[in-house]
Amino acid sequence: MTVHLYPLANGLSTDHPVPGLPFVDDSHIPLDEGPEAIEAVGRNQGEGMWGRFDPNRPDGGWRAFTTDPHDNSLGWSVRHHPVHGRTVLLMKDGDTSTLHSTWDGEQLLYRAGGYWFDGTTWYRPGQVWDPVAQDYEKRKARAAVTVSAADMLDRRADAARAAFLDVSDIDAEAPAPTVENWADHLAMWAAGRQDLDGALPLERCVVDLATPELTGAQLIGVPEMAERGGITASTLRAYISRGNSEVPQPQALVGGRDQWARAVADDWVEARQRSYEGVRATMSAGDRDQLSRGAAEVRDHFADDFQNTLWGRPDVRKRWVLRARNEDSVREIADALAWNVANSLDRILPTNVLGHTIEGAVLHDFAEAIDLDREVQARPKKQPRKREWLHLWVSRPVAVMLDWFIRHHPEAAHHYIGEITREAHTRWGVPAEDTLYTLRQAVALDGKLNREDAESFFALLTPPDKND
Repeated sequence: MTVHLYPLANGLSTDHPVPGLPFVDDSHIPLDEGPEAIEAVGRNQGEGMWGRFDPNRPDGGWRAFTTDPHDNSLGWSVRHHPVHGRTVLLMKDGDTSTLHSTWDGEQLLYRAGGYWFDGTTWYRPGQVWDPVAQDYEKRKARAAVTVSAADMLDRRADAARAAFLDVSDIDAEAPAPTVENWADHLAMWAAGRQDLDGALPLERCVVDLATPELTGAQLIGVPEMAERGGITASTLRAYISRGNSEVPQPQALVGGRDQWARAVADDWVEARQRSYEGVRATMSAGDRDQLSRGAAEVRDHFADDFQNTLWGRPDVRKRWVLRARNEDSVREIADALAWNVANSLDRILPTNVLGHTIEGAVLHDFAEAIDLDREVQARPKKQPRKREWLHLWVSRPVAVMLDWFIRHHPEAAHHYIGEITREAHTRWGVPAEDTLYTLRQAVALDGKLNREDAESFFALLTPPDKND
């Protein structure tokens, strides 16, 4: 899940001030000299200091952070876009690198507990993971409107009642200070931009968003949030107190109590259902052991087998008599139970299904190797040379599974490796000895089969005319 970050103040040079936060003098940071200069303020400048910058290639912008040279517990984070200007935030120094990572994408700024803006559209906090895109789903905030600095300026505001702060006025260990007369501070910030060359117009300086999702009627507290998530309110409070990032950041604080948008809460519920815990709960057998359905089937099968062995057989049942309870008797019974398990591997993992799966996986790895070989052979060469030997490979997970298959089901493995050998020859003209050599080397490298057994097993797969 996303990490919750809380800025402490706006830099006076920001184009997009966060509502409610004070403005801090950032003139000692070379913001106008580019990202390299910002990085250099902190990078390798002493113990407890660091800095870094990275380009944002998709949008032509960049992001940078540095430890503050006057107070090493604080740091500055900057996100610059060639069209939408820059965000300058004062953070706890330990949070700057994390924010730096979250800015590696379309996110230009965050508001209202994780709602984010890409310069055109507002999105809800990312919570539901998309396994195909390997990122959180982008879910648009409903009917969202951008609130600019020009929209926020109040005629009744008086810049004379405000003052910007110095870094020394901010305590990294204290909660972010809240400015009551923030409209006056916004007016002070806006007035200071009038004489700046190239300053972003106030109409394009983003301050906040307005959306029906964030209206009072759409906000819920801990009890309803917990109920939607299928947990108790006390459990949710415990999650929050521990800083569990799976709980979304609240969108508002009303009367000292956290409030979430219903839309964000619904995304949280969906994310919980799609999480490993949610999948486990969905596929649970719903019994005393909290096993998956397949695991419960295995348990029930062996419970019946063990019952029959321990009680259904008179020769075993008599061993429950006190005089027969000795180590040798227990060992014989344990061996009988273990034999039941070893003889039932096919019930745990069906042999024919596993064989087809391994065959497909090996041929898939071969196909990748052959495609790469064809690309290499197609490249122009400075001088003619003899064609190199085709280098096949098997990925480590497939090799480990093949080794397991050979050790547990050697007769079935013999059949399916024969199928692999035949298919590789039919499809690509790969000689049988090349296929068998590749598989034998993969098992030797990543498996548990000893060398002697491996040589003996694969010798039985070698075509007869090669075994003379």
